[in-house]
Amino acid sequence: MSQFLKEVQAAEEELLVGNVILYPTDTVWGIGCDAENTAAVRKIFKIKEREESKAMILLVADQQMLLHYVRKLPADFEQLAKQQERPTTYVFSEPQNLPKELLAEDGTVAIRIAQDEFCHRLIRQIGRPIVSTSANVSGEPSPKTFADVSNIIKERVDFVVRWRQGDPMDSKPSRIVKINPDGSQQVLRD
Repeated sequence: MSQFLKEVQAAEEELLVGNVILYPTDTVWGIGCDAENTAAVRKIFKIKEREESKAMILLVADQQMLLHYVRKLPADFEQLAKQQERPTTYVFSEPQNLPKELLAEDGTVAIRIAQDEFCHRLIRQIGRPIVSTSANVSGEPSPKTFADVSNIIKERVDFVVRWRQGDPMDSKPSRIVKINPDGSQQVLRD
């Protein structure tokens, strides 16, 4: 079995027992858990020292999985998603099948279709979304590389993925676009 598949399998095992992982995403290094595990979601808030009123991003494998967690997508969503030049998170106003801890105060949810091979495979393996929040204590800079992740975070998570730790990633957080109920879009972070 390749090192890639071993890392996916190890991360999957951790997520399925409710643990929190430190892992590479299609943007920055992140902290994640099974999005349907409320206890694990709460643990991430503690790790990050983050207010529970601040929502976190979810990663899904594809549009079909997205539809399980969002009641309605704009008719042109597939085309919209394909046109994005960099990872884009969408904020939806009609979430479903998610713990309330993952919803913003206004009842919205932020979801991104994972483009990263590791994330995509991991999500497919567990069959549910994973939480994706930057691997930092709230208020501190987001880590662009594994070396940028503080020891505090590394010690607080249950499992550290070894895949791509040496990569010189120089990415930034995702673009965030809110999809309004009428289908119009509003860029929240570019």
